[in-house]
Amino acid sequence: MTGRTRIKICGLRTEADVAAAVDAGADAVGLVFVPGSPRWIDAEQAAELVCALPPLVDSVGVFADAPLEEVIALASDACVGMVQMHGCEDRRLLEVVRDDFAVIRAVEFSADAIAAWGSDAGIDMLLVDGSAGGLGETLDWKSLAAHRGRITRPLILAGGLTPDNVGDAIRLVRPYAVDVSSGVEIERGVKEPALIRAFCDAVREADLSNRAS
Repeated sequence: MTGRTRIKICGLRTEADVAAAVDAGADAVGLVFVPGSPRWIDAEQAAELVCALPPLVDSVGVFADAPLEEVIALASDACVGMVQMHGCEDRRLLEVVRDDFAVIRAVEFSADAIAAWGSDAGIDMLLVDGSAGGLGETLDWKSLAAHRGRITRPLILAGGLTPDNVGDAIRLVRPYAVDVSSGVEIERGVKEPALIRAFCDAVREADLSNRAS
């Protein structure tokens, strides 16, 4: 791994959430457009949050099995810079979305998923999760590390990360970025600024440790 591990705080819903993420040093924020999620937000609210971001903090719209027209419309109305596809979307849909947005392909960790998407030139980044998404389930980092050489797209590690375990995950997997949602919440959908800061601090400490080793 070179440089530093990027940080995405996902599932933000309020201006206070965004301010906490930015102040803690997050590189990207995730806005969830998945109906039924406790972190769901509408496009108008999302656009207001995106407008509050500093220029170098990225915004990511998160979708799961939404129709193509809905993805394009919501992402455009919300003014996000990237789209994260967290369902069973096929490559053709991703190709069309990628005409307008950078695309993050999210998958639940398995050898088959890594084989299918790890080197796919039709995506910009690969997010590997411990579940279908948003459940806070940790994956087997050692198993993922064993497949690391098969992943040539920038790797985002997600799933059950917390301020207490993210350092170990970074040291084992060496991802391009880490993604957290439930691990910085006091209840589902409710972010805690102190946990966001602790998470970002833990990522930076892990990076320092890696550079020293």
